[in-house]
Amino acid sequence: MRINRNSVDMCDGPLLKNIIIYTVPIILTGVLQLLFNTADLAIVGQYCGENPLSAVGATGSLINLIVNLFMGLSVGVGVVVAQGLGAKDVNTVRKTVHTAIPAALVGGVVLTIVGVFGAKLFLTWMDTPDEVLSLAALYMRIYFTGIIPILVFNFGASILRAAGDTKSPLIYLSSAGVLNVALNLVFVLCFGMDVDGVALATTITQTLAAILVVRALMKRDDACRLSLKDLKFHKRELIRIIKIGLPAGIQGTIFAVSNVIIQSSINSFGQVVLPGNTAAANIEGFVYVSMNAFHHTAMNFIGQNVGARKPERINKILLNCLLLVAGTGFILGISGFIFARPLLSIYVSDSAAAISYGITRMSYISALYFTCGMMDVMTGAIRGMGSSVAPMIVTIIGVCGVRITWIFTIFKIPQFHSLETLYVSYPVSWIATFLVQIVFFIVIKRRLEKKMAERTDLKYV
Repeated sequence: MRINRNSVDMCDGPLLKNIIIYTVPIILTGVLQLLFNTADLAIVGQYCGENPLSAVGATGSLINLIVNLFMGLSVGVGVVVAQGLGAKDVNTVRKTVHTAIPAALVGGVVLTIVGVFGAKLFLTWMDTPDEVLSLAALYMRIYFTGIIPILVFNFGASILRAAGDTKSPLIYLSSAGVLNVALNLVFVLCFGMDVDGVALATTITQTLAAILVVRALMKRDDACRLSLKDLKFHKRELIRIIKIGLPAGIQGTIFAVSNVIIQSSINSFGQVVLPGNTAAANIEGFVYVSMNAFHHTAMNFIGQNVGARKPERINKILLNCLLLVAGTGFILGISGFIFARPLLSIYVSDSAAAISYGITRMSYISALYFTCGMMDVMTGAIRGMGSSVAPMIVTIIGVCGVRITWIFTIFKIPQFHSLETLYVSYPVSWIATFLVQIVFFIVIKRRLEKKMAERTDLKYV
């Protein structure tokens, strides 16, 4: 099968070099995506005050909760395309590409309705402080008017990454990111807007990114080429996307539920905590997206090698990704903690108390954040082998179960009813989940090798 000039060969050649070349653009793309939100927070925090900053921050975990189910389907798209490319199954790849974009459009319509009409109700359920409730609801409503292009971009980027092309999404998001910052400043400084201005800027720039990704797919000269007249749902490919993507989406949704519960618990400490917590979480986000890039790398590299029937490369891919993600997460996490105060000051300019709360959060999470990255790489490896239910179950029990149990038991004890107790639940859940995932990986890989040995005609497992 033809290799596009922007693509990395995942089935042959030196693994470490190719993994690094493939992953670095994903890291930069993730950082740029996060910069959309960072630009919102920094500009609102500097020019509009604490309440607008808190309003934007209060929506993050709720937006993730609503969106994650459909974002999980983009994971399914990536795995199906990767395995198809590895097996040189042009017909499956083409049908998957032309099923993915309609799925993104339909999902976007559903999310637009849910987000626009349910914003205030959902925020009220989260105990969002009254002084920021209206602003937070306004931000969410505008954000969800642009959710269709956000899904289209992510589904399209998953296709490109599965094909080995991580550079194109980076280029498109770079263009959109520059425009986002410019529009933020124009809407806030020139037109006197606050949360509505930054939400509108994000919507406009995500639309640009989506258009560029669709255009890139239409210009490809391989099996991933997109033709608008051929867009339709193909039953077999849709079922495979759902089979892999739905568990990933459910996992992400339940993961977000645990974060919503934690956010609600944080909200109970009052409005003064929110700006610092919001800023710290955003700084940690840069570490997370850098580590999460290796999740996509492990998933797509292993997916293509499974399709190409090269299971002997799976352990090498996993080991490389684990070592790289651990090093990346540790260096960035420690650096974030060391420079916590000046970094937090970028977001919060008028509250020493808020900065102090932000430092408290980072002191409990940053140093061990690399374990979250290792957990995500294991999840990607298992999904790349075609199993999505197993990592869903492990994550639900290991991450969500631990956090929710923690909140309703330890956190309820008066002497442990503190922010520090809430933050400790994060690293505890990451480490517990990673250890269980190792066992699942070994079992699933042995089962995969057995199937390949028994069925020489097997394309997908």
